Amino acid sequence: MIHYSTYLFISGAEIAVILFIAILVFGADKLPEIARGLGKGMRTLKDATNEIKYEITKTADNSGIDTSITKDVKKEIDKIKDDLEDFTGSVKRKL
Repeated sequence: MIHYSTYLFISGAEIAVILFIAILVFGADKLPEIARGLGKGMRTLKDATNEIKYEITKTADNSGIDTSITKDVKKEIDKIKDDLEDFTGSVKRKL
C-alpha cells in the first residue's frame, strides 16, 4: 500500500487544476502580486497571533498564574511526536 503526501488532502493533479483556473481567471501577470499579497497577509496574521500569545503569557505571569504546566505538556507532546516519527520512519523504510 503506497501513501502519497498531500497538502490539505489535495493531490498534485488537483493543485494543478486550481493553478490553471487561477491563471485563466486572474492572468499570469497578476498571480505574483496576488501571491505576494497572500504572503503579507499570512505574515500579518502570524505576527498578530504571536503578539496575542505574548500578551496572554505576560498577563498570566503578572497575575501569578503558573504557566510552566503548558511547557511540560509541550515537552511531552514533542517527545511523543519524535518517537512516533522514529517509528513511522522505520516502517516507511521497510515498505
